[in-house]
Amino acid sequence: MKGRVHSIETCGTVDGPGIRFILFMQGCPLRCQYCHNPDTWESNGGEEMDTEELIKEIVKYKPYMASSGGGITISGGEPFLQLEFVTDLLKKCKKQGINTAVDTSGFISIEKVKPALDYLDLVLLDIKSFNPEIYKDLTGVPIDPTLKFAQYLNERNIPVWIRYVLVPNITDNLQDIENLAQFLTTLENVERIDILPFHKMGEFKWEELGYDYKLKDTLEPTQKSISDTQNVFKKYNLPIYGENV
Repeated sequence: MKGRVHSIETCGTVDGPGIRFILFMQGCPLRCQYCHNPDTWESNGGEEMDTEELIKEIVKYKPYMASSGGGITISGGEPFLQLEFVTDLLKKCKKQGINTAVDTSGFISIEKVKPALDYLDLVLLDIKSFNPEIYKDLTGVPIDPTLKFAQYLNERNIPVWIRYVLVPNITDNLQDIENLAQFLTTLENVERIDILPFHKMGEFKWEELGYDYKLKDTLEPTQKSISDTQNVFKKYNLPIYGENV
């Protein structure tokens, strides 16, 4: 089974538990204003790879994964755009006893993605905003599929880590954050919430690709803004993760 891969990180430590083999897939239906990998957007980019050759490379790292409680994380782009490839690779990883995770926006068809979920131990779910208008403006797509996917993962009892990028004057509205927290209290499978402070490390890629980077004047969030956001989730006894918690 062949797919298009943007890049590989062999010893990642922030995209799931333990030491992880991270596969960044090519192609994404979202156009997030703060995206630091806009070079993953186009589906025909990257390098064509086969799941057979990939699994041979992945198993080389099994000792590191086993000793650290790690595994493989398939990220992007949006990995589920290449659903057959991702499902095949997840299946091969589970046969090898490797812990599996996918980092996704959740902008997918639940019916189509069901076979892949059979081989997943963890989903890293990116919720860009809980305000529908802001979400649409920020990403170019509606929020409803992501929220429905979150509820379906809860029905399947598949563990989830929520990722929330804190962008000043866009996603830092405390009422929107409180609404998100209230939604997350309805789910029983959320193991962790990561607040990811906005940064501009990918701005140069936008310039190289000739894209208009709308957040060039946006500053990183203050420590107070980060703490205020964390406190909203803490108020609802949600599993917030990170510094100064």
